[in-house]
Amino acid sequence: MKEGDLFQQTDTGTRPAATPGPPTPATPPPLAARMRPRTLEEFVGQQHILGPGKLLRRAIEADRIQSLILYGPPGTGKTSLARIIAGRTRAKFIRLSGVESNVADLRRELATAANRLANTGQPTILFIDEIHRFSKPQQDVLLPDVESGVVRLIGATTHNPFFFVNSPLVSRSQIFELQPLSREDILELLRRALADPERGLGHLKLRVDDEALAHLAELSDGDARKALNALEIAALTTPPGPDGTIHVTLGVAEESIQRKAVVYDGDGDAHYDTISAFIKSMRGGDADAALYWLAKMIHAGEDPRFITRRIVICAAEDVGLADPMALVLAMAAHQAAEFIGWPEARIPIAEATIYVATAHKSNSAYKAIDAALEDVRQGRTLPVPKHLQDAHYRGAQRLGRGEGYQYAHDHPEHFVAQDYLGALRRYYEPTEQGVERKIKERFLRWRQAIEQARQPGTQQPETGAHHD
Repeated sequence: MKEGDLFQQTDTGTRPAATPGPPTPATPPPLAARMRPRTLEEFVGQQHILGPGKLLRRAIEADRIQSLILYGPPGTGKTSLARIIAGRTRAKFIRLSGVESNVADLRRELATAANRLANTGQPTILFIDEIHRFSKPQQDVLLPDVESGVVRLIGATTHNPFFFVNSPLVSRSQIFELQPLSREDILELLRRALADPERGLGHLKLRVDDEALAHLAELSDGDARKALNALEIAALTTPPGPDGTIHVTLGVAEESIQRKAVVYDGDGDAHYDTISAFIKSMRGGDADAALYWLAKMIHAGEDPRFITRRIVICAAEDVGLADPMALVLAMAAHQAAEFIGWPEARIPIAEATIYVATAHKSNSAYKAIDAALEDVRQGRTLPVPKHLQDAHYRGAQRLGRGEGYQYAHDHPEHFVAQDYLGALRRYYEPTEQGVERKIKERFLRWRQAIEQARQPGTQQPETGAHHD
Protein backbone atom coordinates (compact mmCIF):
# COMPACT_ATOMS: atom_id res chain seq x y z
CA MET A 1 0.00 0.00 0.00
CA LYS A 2 1.26 3.44 -0.82
CA GLU A 3 1.81 5.80 2.10
CA GLY A 4 -0.63 8.25 0.60
CA ASP A 5 -3.38 5.61 0.59
CA LEU A 6 -3.28 5.00 4.33
CA PHE A 7 -6.03 7.49 5.31
CA GLN A 8 -8.18 6.67 2.25
CA GLN A 9 -8.82 3.01 3.10
CA THR A 10 -12.13 2.31 4.81
CA ASP A 11 -13.02 -0.37 7.37
CA THR A 12 -14.43 -2.66 4.67
CA GLY A 13 -11.99 -1.71 2.00
CA THR A 14 -14.87 -1.28 -0.48
CA ARG A 15 -15.59 2.47 -0.35
CA PRO A 16 -13.62 4.46 -2.93
CA ALA A 17 -11.36 7.24 -1.81
CA ALA A 18 -12.91 10.68 -1.72
CA THR A 19 -12.11 12.86 -4.69
CA PRO A 20 -10.53 16.15 -3.61
CA GLY A 21 -12.79 19.09 -4.34
CA PRO A 22 -11.91 22.70 -5.07
CA PRO A 23 -10.10 24.45 -2.22
CA THR A 24 -12.34 26.26 0.23
CA PRO A 25 -11.67 29.99 0.04
CA ALA A 26 -10.14 31.35 3.22
CA THR A 27 -12.47 33.46 5.33
CA PRO A 28 -11.05 36.97 5.64
CA PRO A 29 -10.50 38.26 9.16
CA PRO A 30 -13.14 40.62 10.56
CA LEU A 31 -13.05 44.27 9.57
CA ALA A 32 -11.83 45.30 13.03
CA ALA A 33 -8.81 43.00 12.67
CA ARG A 34 -8.06 44.21 9.13
CA MET A 35 -8.24 47.86 10.17
CA ARG A 36 -5.86 47.58 13.11
CA PRO A 37 -3.50 50.57 13.11
CA ARG A 38 -0.05 49.72 11.83
CA THR A 39 1.72 52.86 13.06
CA LEU A 40 1.36 55.43 15.80
CA GLU A 41 0.15 57.85 13.15
CA GLU A 42 -2.78 55.55 12.35
CA PHE A 43 -3.65 55.01 16.01
CA VAL A 44 -6.84 56.83 17.04
CA GLY A 45 -7.55 58.02 20.57
CA GLN A 46 -5.61 57.70 23.85
CA GLN A 47 -4.02 61.11 23.40
CA HIS A 48 -3.51 61.32 27.17
CA ILE A 49 -0.74 58.71 26.83
CA LEU A 50 0.12 58.80 23.10
CA GLY A 51 -0.17 62.47 22.25
CA PRO A 52 2.92 64.35 21.04
CA GLY A 53 5.54 64.48 23.77
CA LYS A 54 3.76 62.01 26.05
CA LEU A 55 5.88 59.46 27.89
CA LEU A 56 4.59 56.30 26.20
CA ARG A 57 4.86 57.78 22.72
CA ARG A 58 8.43 58.94 23.38
CA ALA A 59 9.34 55.48 24.70
CA ILE A 60 7.87 53.71 21.63
CA GLU A 61 9.50 56.10 19.16
CA ALA A 62 12.88 55.73 20.88
CA ASP A 63 12.51 51.93 21.27
CA ARG A 64 13.00 52.34 25.02
CA ILE A 65 10.01 50.33 26.19
CA GLN A 66 10.34 48.99 29.71
CA SER A 67 7.88 46.64 31.38
CA LEU A 68 4.38 48.06 31.21
CA ILE A 69 0.76 47.05 31.68
CA LEU A 70 -1.94 48.34 29.32
CA TYR A 71 -5.27 48.43 31.10
CA GLY A 72 -8.68 49.39 29.74
CA PRO A 73 -12.04 48.24 28.35
CA PRO A 74 -12.34 46.05 25.24
CA GLY A 75 -11.77 47.66 21.87
CA THR A 76 -9.64 50.57 23.07
CA GLY A 77 -6.39 49.55 21.38
CA LYS A 78 -4.36 47.51 23.86
CA THR A 79 -3.43 44.71 21.43
CA SER A 80 -3.05 47.17 18.55
CA LEU A 81 -0.61 49.19 20.62
CA ALA A 82 1.38 46.06 21.39
CA ARG A 83 1.53 45.26 17.65
CA ILE A 84 2.81 48.75 16.92
CA ILE A 85 5.54 48.28 19.52
CA ALA A 86 6.40 44.93 17.91
CA GLY A 87 6.80 46.63 14.55
CA ARG A 88 9.15 49.30 15.86
CA THR A 89 11.36 47.47 18.35
CA ARG A 90 14.69 45.80 17.65
CA ALA A 91 13.94 43.41 20.51
CA LYS A 92 12.51 39.96 19.88
CA PHE A 93 8.73 40.24 20.31
CA ILE A 94 6.94 37.18 21.74
CA ARG A 95 3.17 37.00 22.19
CA LEU A 96 1.37 34.74 24.66
CA SER A 97 -2.26 34.62 25.73
CA GLY A 98 -3.49 34.41 29.30
CA VAL A 99 -6.34 32.26 28.02
CA GLU A 100 -4.36 29.74 25.94
CA SER A 101 -0.89 29.61 27.53
CA ASN A 102 0.28 27.75 30.63
CA VAL A 103 3.28 27.66 32.94
CA ALA A 104 5.20 25.36 30.59
CA ASP A 105 4.79 27.88 27.76
CA LEU A 106 5.99 30.66 30.04
CA ARG A 107 9.05 28.75 31.22
CA ARG A 108 9.98 27.79 27.67
CA GLU A 109 9.81 31.37 26.39
CA LEU A 110 11.68 32.72 29.42
CA ALA A 111 14.47 30.17 28.99
CA THR A 112 14.72 31.00 25.27
CA ALA A 113 14.84 34.71 26.08
CA ALA A 114 17.66 34.14 28.58
CA ASN A 115 19.68 32.19 25.97
CA ARG A 116 19.00 34.83 23.32
CA LEU A 117 20.21 37.61 25.58
CA ALA A 118 23.33 35.67 26.63
CA ASN A 119 24.32 34.55 23.12
CA THR A 120 23.30 37.46 20.88
CA GLY A 121 22.61 40.32 23.27
CA GLN A 122 19.12 40.76 21.78
CA PRO A 123 16.50 41.61 24.42
CA THR A 124 13.01 40.14 24.45
CA ILE A 125 9.65 41.84 24.84
CA LEU A 126 7.07 39.36 26.14
CA PHE A 127 3.50 40.45 25.41
CA ILE A 128 0.83 38.64 27.43
CA ASP A 129 -2.71 39.38 26.31
CA GLU A 130 -5.34 39.10 29.06
CA ILE A 131 -2.67 38.72 31.71
CA HIS A 132 -5.36 38.78 34.42
CA ARG A 133 -6.32 35.27 33.27
CA PHE A 134 -3.07 33.94 34.69
CA SER A 135 -3.33 32.81 38.30
CA LYS A 136 -1.10 34.44 40.90
CA PRO A 137 1.30 31.42 40.90
CA GLN A 138 1.54 31.68 37.10
CA GLN A 139 2.32 35.37 37.37
CA ASP A 140 4.99 34.58 39.97
CA VAL A 141 6.89 32.62 37.32
CA LEU A 142 7.47 35.87 35.44
CA LEU A 143 8.82 37.85 38.35
CA PRO A 144 12.52 36.77 38.46
CA ASP A 145 13.07 37.32 34.73
CA VAL A 146 11.20 40.63 34.68
CA GLU A 147 13.19 41.82 37.69
CA SER A 148 16.54 40.73 36.21
CA GLY A 149 15.77 42.23 32.79
CA VAL A 150 15.77 38.94 30.86
CA VAL A 151 12.39 40.03 29.44
CA ARG A 152 10.49 43.25 29.30
CA LEU A 153 6.84 42.53 30.00
CA ILE A 154 3.87 44.09 28.24
CA GLY A 155 0.63 42.93 29.83
CA ALA A 156 -2.82 43.75 28.47
CA THR A 157 -5.87 43.46 30.68
CA THR A 158 -9.46 44.65 30.96
CA HIS A 159 -9.24 44.29 34.75
CA ASN A 160 -7.67 46.70 37.19
CA PRO A 161 -4.06 45.48 37.52
CA PHE A 162 -3.89 46.66 41.12
CA PHE A 163 -6.49 43.97 41.90
CA PHE A 164 -5.70 41.24 39.37
CA VAL A 165 -1.94 41.38 38.78
CA ASN A 166 0.63 40.48 41.41
CA SER A 167 1.87 43.49 43.34
CA PRO A 168 5.57 42.76 42.59
CA LEU A 169 4.83 42.78 38.85
CA VAL A 170 2.78 45.96 39.14
CA SER A 171 5.56 47.67 41.11
CA ARG A 172 8.07 46.82 38.37
CA SER A 173 5.84 48.01 35.52
CA GLN A 174 4.47 51.30 34.32
CA ILE A 175 0.67 51.29 34.26
CA PHE A 176 -1.09 52.98 31.34
CA GLU A 177 -4.88 53.17 31.45
CA LEU A 178 -6.65 53.29 28.09
CA GLN A 179 -10.00 55.09 28.00
CA PRO A 180 -13.11 54.21 25.96
CA LEU A 181 -12.88 55.91 22.58
CA SER A 182 -14.93 59.03 22.09
CA ARG A 183 -17.83 59.24 19.65
CA GLU A 184 -15.62 61.33 17.35
CA ASP A 185 -12.84 58.73 17.51
CA ILE A 186 -15.26 55.97 16.51
CA LEU A 187 -16.65 58.06 13.64
CA GLU A 188 -13.13 58.62 12.34
CA LEU A 189 -12.43 54.89 12.38
CA LEU A 190 -15.71 54.08 10.62
CA ARG A 191 -15.08 56.64 7.87
CA ARG A 192 -11.53 55.37 7.46
CA ALA A 193 -12.84 51.81 6.99
CA LEU A 194 -15.36 52.99 4.39
CA ALA A 195 -12.65 54.75 2.41
CA ASP A 196 -9.97 52.02 2.51
CA PRO A 197 -10.28 49.76 -0.58
CA GLU A 198 -7.64 47.25 0.55
CA ARG A 199 -8.26 46.58 4.22
CA GLY A 200 -11.63 48.19 4.62
CA LEU A 201 -14.91 48.37 2.70
CA GLY A 202 -13.83 50.86 0.04
CA HIS A 203 -14.05 48.20 -2.67
CA LEU A 204 -17.82 47.96 -2.17
CA LYS A 205 -20.37 50.30 -3.70
CA LEU A 206 -21.63 51.62 -0.36
CA ARG A 207 -23.72 54.54 0.77
CA VAL A 208 -23.93 54.88 4.54
CA ASP A 209 -26.17 57.58 5.96
CA ASP A 210 -24.66 59.96 8.49
CA GLU A 211 -27.28 59.07 11.09
CA ALA A 212 -26.41 55.39 10.65
CA LEU A 213 -22.73 56.10 11.35
CA ALA A 214 -23.68 58.28 14.31
CA HIS A 215 -25.83 55.48 15.72
CA LEU A 216 -23.01 52.94 15.43
CA ALA A 217 -20.60 55.37 17.10
CA GLU A 218 -23.04 56.13 19.90
CA LEU A 219 -24.00 52.57 20.72
CA SER A 220 -20.52 51.06 20.47
CA ASP A 221 -19.78 52.19 24.04
CA GLY A 222 -16.31 53.40 23.07
CA ASP A 223 -15.40 49.97 21.63
CA ALA A 224 -13.82 50.29 18.16
CA ARG A 225 -14.09 46.55 17.52
CA LYS A 226 -17.81 46.54 18.17
CA ALA A 227 -18.43 49.53 15.90
CA LEU A 228 -16.34 48.24 12.98
CA ASN A 229 -17.78 44.74 13.10
CA ALA A 230 -21.33 46.14 13.21
CA LEU A 231 -20.55 48.26 10.13
CA GLU A 232 -19.25 45.18 8.32
CA ILE A 233 -22.38 43.19 9.19
CA ALA A 234 -24.53 46.03 7.87
CA ALA A 235 -22.57 46.24 4.63
CA LEU A 236 -22.39 42.50 3.91
CA THR A 237 -25.97 41.59 4.79
CA THR A 238 -27.79 44.45 3.05
CA PRO A 239 -28.86 43.57 -0.51
CA PRO A 240 -27.80 46.09 -3.16
CA GLY A 241 -30.38 48.25 -4.87
CA PRO A 242 -31.18 48.30 -8.60
CA ASP A 243 -28.07 50.33 -9.31
CA GLY A 244 -25.88 47.94 -7.28
CA THR A 245 -25.45 50.35 -4.36
CA ILE A 246 -25.61 48.97 -0.83
CA HIS A 247 -27.51 51.56 1.18
CA VAL A 248 -26.96 51.39 4.95
CA THR A 249 -29.72 53.36 6.64
CA LEU A 250 -30.33 54.11 10.29
CA GLY A 251 -32.69 51.13 10.45
CA VAL A 252 -30.00 48.81 9.09
CA ALA A 253 -27.49 50.19 11.59
CA GLU A 254 -29.92 49.63 14.45
CA GLU A 255 -30.36 45.99 13.43
CA SER A 256 -26.61 45.51 13.03
CA ILE A 257 -25.54 46.72 16.46
CA GLN A 258 -28.81 45.97 18.27
CA ARG A 259 -29.01 47.42 21.73
CA LYS A 260 -26.11 48.74 23.72
CA ALA A 261 -24.78 46.16 26.14
CA VAL A 262 -24.03 47.38 29.63
CA VAL A 263 -20.30 47.06 30.24
CA TYR A 264 -20.32 45.38 33.62
CA ASP A 265 -18.18 42.67 35.17
CA GLY A 266 -19.13 40.96 38.38
CA ASP A 267 -15.74 41.19 40.06
CA GLY A 268 -13.82 44.00 38.38
CA ASP A 269 -13.83 47.74 37.96
CA ALA A 270 -17.36 48.14 36.60
CA HIS A 271 -18.72 46.32 39.65
CA TYR A 272 -16.89 48.48 42.18
CA ASP A 273 -16.94 51.73 40.20
CA THR A 274 -20.72 51.56 39.75
CA ILE A 275 -21.47 50.92 43.42
CA SER A 276 -19.02 53.71 44.29
CA ALA A 277 -20.86 56.13 42.01
CA PHE A 278 -24.17 54.95 43.52
CA ILE A 279 -23.05 55.65 47.09
CA LYS A 280 -21.46 59.00 46.23
CA SER A 281 -24.62 60.09 44.42
CA MET A 282 -26.75 59.28 47.48
CA ARG A 283 -24.23 61.02 49.74
CA GLY A 284 -24.24 64.04 47.46
CA GLY A 285 -28.04 64.31 47.39
CA ASP A 286 -28.53 63.50 43.68
CA ALA A 287 -31.43 61.05 43.63
CA ASP A 288 -31.58 61.01 39.82
CA ALA A 289 -27.93 59.96 39.49
CA ALA A 290 -28.34 57.37 42.24
CA LEU A 291 -31.35 55.88 40.44
CA TYR A 292 -29.39 55.63 37.18
CA TRP A 293 -26.52 53.73 38.84
CA LEU A 294 -29.10 51.56 40.60
CA ALA A 295 -30.77 50.80 37.26
CA LYS A 296 -27.41 49.86 35.73
CA MET A 297 -26.74 47.41 38.55
CA ILE A 298 -30.24 45.93 38.30
CA HIS A 299 -29.90 45.51 34.53
CA ALA A 300 -26.52 43.82 34.97
CA GLY A 301 -28.00 41.28 37.39
CA GLU A 302 -26.28 42.53 40.53
CA ASP A 303 -27.13 40.73 43.78
CA PRO A 304 -29.83 42.86 45.47
CA ARG A 305 -28.27 42.19 48.88
CA PHE A 306 -25.01 43.73 47.69
CA ILE A 307 -26.91 46.93 46.82
CA THR A 308 -29.03 47.10 49.96
CA ARG A 309 -26.07 46.53 52.26
CA ARG A 310 -24.49 49.64 50.74
CA ILE A 311 -27.70 51.62 51.24
CA VAL A 312 -27.74 50.57 54.91
CA ILE A 313 -24.12 51.67 55.30
CA CYS A 314 -24.83 54.99 53.60
CA ALA A 315 -27.89 55.58 55.79
CA ALA A 316 -25.80 55.03 58.93
CA GLU A 317 -22.58 56.71 57.82
CA ASP A 318 -23.80 59.67 55.76
CA VAL A 319 -27.35 60.39 56.92
CA GLY A 320 -26.87 59.31 60.50
CA LEU A 321 -28.67 61.18 63.23
CA ALA A 322 -29.78 63.95 60.89
CA ASP A 323 -32.61 61.58 59.91
CA PRO A 324 -32.67 58.31 61.88
CA MET A 325 -35.57 57.04 59.75
CA ALA A 326 -33.15 56.57 56.83
CA LEU A 327 -31.55 53.60 58.56
CA VAL A 328 -34.97 52.14 59.38
CA LEU A 329 -36.10 52.40 55.75
CA ALA A 330 -32.79 51.05 54.47
CA MET A 331 -33.07 47.99 56.71
CA ALA A 332 -36.67 47.51 55.60
CA ALA A 333 -35.56 47.62 51.96
CA HIS A 334 -32.82 45.08 52.72
CA GLN A 335 -35.30 42.69 54.31
CA ALA A 336 -37.85 43.22 51.53
CA ALA A 337 -35.22 42.49 48.86
CA GLU A 338 -34.27 39.28 50.68
CA PHE A 339 -37.93 38.30 50.82
CA ILE A 340 -39.11 39.06 47.27
CA GLY A 341 -35.99 39.20 45.05
CA TRP A 342 -35.82 40.64 41.53
CA PRO A 343 -37.66 42.18 39.78
CA GLU A 344 -40.03 43.43 42.48
CA ALA A 345 -37.17 44.25 44.85
CA ARG A 346 -36.33 47.20 42.61
CA ILE A 347 -39.26 49.14 44.14
CA PRO A 348 -38.35 49.09 47.88
CA ILE A 349 -34.68 49.50 46.93
CA ALA A 350 -35.56 52.56 44.83
CA GLU A 351 -37.62 53.98 47.73
CA ALA A 352 -34.70 53.60 50.11
CA THR A 353 -32.31 55.07 47.53
CA ILE A 354 -34.45 58.17 47.05
CA TYR A 355 -35.00 58.61 50.79
CA VAL A 356 -31.32 58.34 51.64
CA ALA A 357 -30.32 60.62 48.76
CA THR A 358 -32.79 63.36 49.74
CA ALA A 359 -32.37 63.13 53.54
CA HIS A 360 -30.43 65.60 55.67
CA LYS A 361 -26.86 64.40 56.06
CA SER A 362 -24.62 64.05 59.11
CA ASN A 363 -21.57 61.86 59.62
CA SER A 364 -21.18 62.84 63.27
CA ALA A 365 -21.81 59.31 64.60
CA TYR A 366 -19.30 57.84 62.12
CA LYS A 367 -16.64 60.36 63.14
CA ALA A 368 -17.42 59.93 66.84
CA ILE A 369 -16.98 56.16 66.98
CA ASP A 370 -13.81 56.33 64.88
CA ALA A 371 -12.33 58.92 67.24
CA ALA A 372 -13.14 56.75 70.25
CA LEU A 373 -11.68 53.68 68.54
CA GLU A 374 -8.49 55.58 67.80
CA ASP A 375 -8.03 56.33 71.52
CA VAL A 376 -8.49 52.65 72.36
CA ARG A 377 -6.16 51.47 69.60
CA GLN A 378 -3.47 53.91 70.70
CA GLY A 379 -3.61 52.59 74.25
CA ARG A 380 -5.31 55.64 75.75
CA THR A 381 -7.61 53.38 77.74
CA LEU A 382 -9.42 54.28 80.94
CA PRO A 383 -10.47 52.15 83.94
CA VAL A 384 -14.18 51.92 84.72
CA PRO A 385 -14.96 54.39 87.56
CA LYS A 386 -15.93 52.68 90.83
CA HIS A 387 -19.47 54.04 90.90
CA LEU A 388 -20.15 52.59 87.39
CA GLN A 389 -18.83 49.11 88.14
CA ASP A 390 -21.12 46.10 88.46
CA ALA A 391 -22.52 45.84 92.00
CA HIS A 392 -24.78 42.82 91.57
CA TYR A 393 -22.57 40.03 92.83
CA ARG A 394 -22.02 39.10 96.49
CA GLY A 395 -19.32 41.16 98.11
CA ALA A 396 -19.34 43.88 95.45
CA GLN A 397 -20.44 46.56 97.90
CA ARG A 398 -17.69 45.58 100.36
CA LEU A 399 -15.26 46.39 97.51
CA GLY A 400 -16.91 49.72 96.89
CA ARG A 401 -18.35 48.69 93.56
CA GLY A 402 -21.25 50.92 92.46
CA GLU A 403 -20.95 53.19 95.48
CA GLY A 404 -22.28 56.67 94.72
CA TYR A 405 -23.95 55.75 91.45
CA GLN A 406 -27.07 57.85 90.75
CA TYR A 407 -30.00 56.36 88.87
CA ALA A 408 -30.97 58.71 86.02
CA HIS A 409 -34.69 57.90 86.20
CA ASP A 410 -34.86 59.23 89.76
CA HIS A 411 -34.08 62.74 88.50
CA PRO A 412 -35.87 65.44 86.47
CA GLU A 413 -35.76 64.81 82.69
CA HIS A 414 -34.52 61.32 83.62
CA PHE A 415 -31.00 62.75 83.51
CA VAL A 416 -28.36 63.13 86.20
CA ALA A 417 -24.99 64.82 85.87
CA GLN A 418 -22.25 62.53 87.13
CA ASP A 419 -18.87 61.32 85.90
CA TYR A 420 -19.42 58.52 83.37
CA LEU A 421 -15.85 58.23 82.08
CA GLY A 422 -13.28 59.37 84.62
CA ALA A 423 -11.60 61.76 82.16
CA LEU A 424 -12.45 64.53 79.74
CA ARG A 425 -12.96 63.04 76.30
CA ARG A 426 -15.08 64.52 73.52
CA TYR A 427 -16.02 62.40 70.53
CA TYR A 428 -19.54 63.29 69.45
CA GLU A 429 -19.94 66.70 67.82
CA PRO A 430 -23.57 67.08 66.74
CA THR A 431 -24.47 69.08 63.64
CA GLU A 432 -27.36 71.42 62.85
CA GLN A 433 -28.74 69.04 60.22
CA GLY A 434 -32.34 67.90 60.39
CA VAL A 435 -33.34 66.00 63.53
CA GLU A 436 -29.83 66.33 64.93
CA ARG A 437 -30.42 70.01 65.63
CA LYS A 438 -32.77 69.01 68.47
CA ILE A 439 -30.34 66.36 69.65
CA LYS A 440 -27.56 68.95 69.72
CA GLU A 441 -29.46 71.37 71.93
CA ARG A 442 -30.17 68.71 74.56
CA PHE A 443 -26.79 66.97 74.32
CA LEU A 444 -24.67 70.12 74.73
CA ARG A 445 -26.65 71.09 77.81
CA TRP A 446 -26.14 67.62 79.28
CA ARG A 447 -22.46 67.57 78.35
CA GLN A 448 -21.86 70.85 80.16
CA ALA A 449 -23.58 69.57 83.29
CA ILE A 450 -21.62 66.29 83.23
CA GLU A 451 -18.29 68.09 82.79
CA GLN A 452 -19.11 70.40 85.69
CA ALA A 453 -20.00 67.39 87.84
CA ARG A 454 -16.64 65.85 86.98
CA GLN A 455 -14.72 68.78 88.46
CA PRO A 456 -13.01 68.05 91.82
CA GLY A 457 -14.99 69.23 94.81
CA THR A 458 -18.29 69.37 92.98
CA GLN A 459 -21.17 68.37 95.25
CA GLN A 460 -23.02 65.36 93.84
CA PRO A 461 -26.78 65.18 94.43
CA GLU A 462 -27.97 62.63 96.95
CA THR A 463 -28.95 59.31 95.44
CA GLY A 464 -32.09 57.32 96.22
CA ALA A 465 -32.48 53.55 96.09
CA HIS A 466 -29.60 51.73 94.42
CA HIS A 467 -29.98 50.67 90.80
CA ASP A 468 -27.42 49.25 88.36
